[in-house]
Amino acid sequence: MPSFTRRALLSKLAVAAAPPVEDAGRHTLIVVFLRGGADTMNLVVPYADDSYYKARPTIAIKAPTGDSDKGRALRLDDRYGFHPALQPLHEKFNEGRLAIVQAVGTDNTTGSHFECQDQMEHGDSMAASAAGGGWLGRYLRTRANSKLGPLSAVALGTTLPESLRGAPVASVMQSLEEIAIRTPSGKPDAAAAVLAAMYGADVTLLGAQGRETLDLFKRVSALQEGGYKPANDAKYPKDGFGNGMREIARLIKARVGLEVACIDVGGWDTHFFQGTTDSFQAERARILAEGLAAFDADLKDQRGSFTVMVTTEFGRRIYENASLGTDHGRGFALMTLSNQIQGGRILGKWPCVVENDSPAGPGGMQIQHDYRSVFAEVLRGSLGLDSTAASTVFPKCEFGKVGLVA
Repeated sequence: MPSFTRRALLSKLAVAAAPPVEDAGRHTLIVVFLRGGADTMNLVVPYADDSYYKARPTIAIKAPTGDSDKGRALRLDDRYGFHPALQPLHEKFNEGRLAIVQAVGTDNTTGSHFECQDQMEHGDSMAASAAGGGWLGRYLRTRANSKLGPLSAVALGTTLPESLRGAPVASVMQSLEEIAIRTPSGKPDAAAAVLAAMYGADVTLLGAQGRETLDLFKRVSALQEGGYKPANDAKYPKDGFGNGMREIARLIKARVGLEVACIDVGGWDTHFFQGTTDSFQAERARILAEGLAAFDADLKDQRGSFTVMVTTEFGRRIYENASLGTDHGRGFALMTLSNQIQGGRILGKWPCVVENDSPAGPGGMQIQHDYRSVFAEVLRGSLGLDSTAASTVFPKCEFGKVGLVA
């Protein structure tokens, strides 16, 4: 039997300073970050605007003529259509569960991936001093009285995202197997029994944390027995994003108190040969849509228990460049999937600038919605953020009405 120390076991997780309460994890916010500055003009296609086609003679997505037309945008309303690779999300919009907010962005005009990602994850503004930590970390601190558990905040990947910096609890993993008790025999029951006896006699805070962690191990192990079988014939893509969304679904089903999960989809910096419906960007869109659709199907019976928000650090310019790609812009379209939001709508006007100069350069998209206002509404609709806490999470922000929640 392997040797364990109390601290070695607890170091598997970033454990909070107190045990969880009953309402922890009643609803989970999943933040999907499209790293690289996604060209949302080709994801949410403004097919009714002739200037879009004039500015993109090679890479524009064809206007819809019917929802079944291959290689054309899938109609959302009289102005916009989905990239055909987002077809798995089309029905979510039609069901009134997916909403899109147009022209979201930061006040950062540098065009730097690092600076814009960093600012967005910290929840800051260029016009104000840094708030300290990440926006999700600050949100979780407002929940301090709820005594979060060790798996209340999870990042799927290998590093902790800046948005969770300063959180009272946060864990990083690629799969649930990483938090299992491992023994040479592959049978952890005996080790768990010894640890349970050790922690059962310990009346200190460390003992309470140990008992809590062992309880989580038991819940996770129950999902691992016989291999995980997604519900409702959900089929997760065998890629990093699909695998990550499957693990988030398992954590939600295990009822471990998950409140916030973060996951990335990279590869959106399409300066060269962006393509249309059969291209690298189209493949990124397919990965995103299929992973989200599988997750939604897997949790069909628990759709009131989660909200997914999809963001990126900035959008692209309207015109294609000489390399048949797109350069860094400003505004972008943000998506959210939830039963808690007013879906089936595209919020915001079409703020495309073709000839006028903007901080993003000629052809940039004007920003109508400060990203912090959008994030705050998502938090309000999903996790019940009130106005007082919102000012703590996003200090010195003048919140504007977005319309995602009533």
